[in-house]
Amino acid sequence: MTAQTSTTPLPPLRIGTRGSDLAMTQTTTVADALAAASGREVELVRIRTEGDRSSASLSSLGGTGVFAAALREALLAGECDMAVHSLKDLPTLPTEGLTIAALPHRGDPRDVLCTRERADLAGLPHGARVGTGSPRRAAQLRLARPDLEVLDIRGNVGTRLARLERDLDGVVLARAGLTRLGMLDRASQTLEPDVMLPAPGQGALAVECRTADLEGPVGSALRMIDHVPTRLAVLAERAVLRTLEAGCTAPVAAHATLTDDGPRLFLRAGVFDPSGARAVVREDSATVPAEADVAALAETTPEVLDRQVWDRATGLGQRLAHRLLADGAAEVAEL
Repeated sequence: MTAQTSTTPLPPLRIGTRGSDLAMTQTTTVADALAAASGREVELVRIRTEGDRSSASLSSLGGTGVFAAALREALLAGECDMAVHSLKDLPTLPTEGLTIAALPHRGDPRDVLCTRERADLAGLPHGARVGTGSPRRAAQLRLARPDLEVLDIRGNVGTRLARLERDLDGVVLARAGLTRLGMLDRASQTLEPDVMLPAPGQGALAVECRTADLEGPVGSALRMIDHVPTRLAVLAERAVLRTLEAGCTAPVAAHATLTDDGPRLFLRAGVFDPSGARAVVREDSATVPAEADVAALAETTPEVLDRQVWDRATGLGQRLAHRLLADGAAEVAEL
């Protein structure tokens, strides 16, 4: 008689998420990719954050980090194995004991304008009322159209769009969010980066886990869904924000793109006067390793990867931030 061997299946991977429609959609996308790549079962754990409980402006609550804090606390407490964040909502300073272990393929980082009459930005009437919860978007709206009345608004995507039927002529939202919700048809115009530079990390999702789990099954599963071009681009963008010592809600923008030539990472960043009166915008580029070269390094430890690959992207962001500062960015936005 042949002895049968049995293996105990690994427990489901528990992913912490906010409970909003957009957060749930984003986390479900990550969960599906993770399940397909790793073969593991995945379950979602809903976490309510201070940003979800309050209707106050983000700046008064301390910035978009309020959305991340509760998720991080739950992760550190062992309530979940990982947490999914909108990367632009994460402060640039790391949290002790946690690591961003995966950055899946990024969505479109651009912003979109949604208007009542399907008008584009140039076609809005004089004095039109446009809502946004982002100082970065507000500053660039005022720069492009000084006549607009730009209003600070809060709420989920549906709540913001509903105001077009009441008291607003337009709202500015992230294109990636509308796309993930299947609502891109509500956009009247995609705002190109030369009109509105995106927020650092916009369109990207970050999957964070406990640092101690990086070398175990959780870390192995997350490495399967990490996307090298996305990581390179957002590292450069967030390095701008961190070097400027600006918070997530500061009127600072950065947009990096990776080309096949070299390959080369191009970065454009800007700092804006909240009133829309002034702006400092600069650009730079750097050669980075090809994705195949990075994949060959992926068998090494995260520390080696940081040193050999990611520092090139980070260095580009730091260098461009110093150029912005030298050209008066601190005075423009009171950084």
